[in-house]
Amino acid sequence: MGTRRAVVADWAIAVGVAATLLVTGLSGGHPATGLDLLGYLLLAAGGLALAARRRAPVTVLVVTGSCAVGYQAAGLDVPAVAYLFAVYAAVRSGHRAVTIAVSAAMLATLPLAAAASGPHDAGEAFARARGALELAWLIAAGAAGEALRQAEQRAEQAERTREETARRRADEERLRIARELHDSLTHQISIVRLQADVAVHVARRRGEPVPDALLAIQQAGREALRELRATLGALRDDDTTPPRGLDQVPELVERARTIGLDATLTVEGQRPDVPAAVDRTVYRIVQESLTNVARHADAATASVRIDFRPDALAVRVDDDGKATPGTAPVPGIGLLGMRERVTALGGRLRTEPRGGGGFTVEAELPLERVP
Repeated sequence: MGTRRAVVADWAIAVGVAATLLVTGLSGGHPATGLDLLGYLLLAAGGLALAARRRAPVTVLVVTGSCAVGYQAAGLDVPAVAYLFAVYAAVRSGHRAVTIAVSAAMLATLPLAAAASGPHDAGEAFARARGALELAWLIAAGAAGEALRQAEQRAEQAERTREETARRRADEERLRIARELHDSLTHQISIVRLQADVAVHVARRRGEPVPDALLAIQQAGREALRELRATLGALRDDDTTPPRGLDQVPELVERARTIGLDATLTVEGQRPDVPAAVDRTVYRIVQESLTNVARHADAATASVRIDFRPDALAVRVDDDGKATPGTAPVPGIGLLGMRERVTALGGRLRTEPRGGGGFTVEAELPLERVP
């Protein structure tokens, strides 16, 4: 929208300048000779060329200057207004050296063009050239362009400084969170894992059967440590590559089986190029869903279904637990975090008890809208 307004404004200025130049030229009362018609055409062309001054300032500078020289040679004593606009635009875009060179050529050529337009002495030709392009006007146009260019540079520098400050503060906060997580969680999880390892070792040394629950605790401790270390590494290194994704979903299902849950995985469709954010989110949805089934659902079975579609990826987790439509659970942090992930990707999430008993988590994530 802003670009469209700028184009409209450029054309409005170009048409306005062209009309002003034509009116000024026509008010001179010259006979309609072929040379005058060429001069009027150059007046219009010089003004309309300003429509492209943002995209090609140097080209517009040369075109408007050439048109000014041309209509002066044709006998039209009209100020080079379009050229002044072009000088302003060229200097504003940073082409100061080119503008100075072209302007010097203009100041040297205009007296020759005025002399070529008719029988004038040198003084009269110089006066006509000076009237067409006053040095003060030229300096003022260049100074205005330079002032605005410097103002824009200062504004950009200030914006970059604000962004760098915000990024530095975000980095400091990220490192602080990493330290807190390391200090508060890594030690505790390591103790749980160590105790589980010792209990398994002692049971096997005594020839006693190792309970499935103890093996599950041992495996969960290892996985929790691995993921925590990966998360801490991502926080410290600002690595955007997801540590876990679709390729690790079978591991989640297999782990659910080790705790006595009859879990199955079904994958349909041909897997496309899945964005990293979607890849990570699917893993987290399945992980959180199976964790909730193991903790709260009192379920015997769970099914994970991943459906690859042309423009979306759908994932659904069902269980046969005790949830019923009349006993919908209160959304906890896990479900809220799941919804935030899905919403951030422009997807849809449905979490509700099933009519025949059990609970359903279903998400649909677009593949094309993800940045």
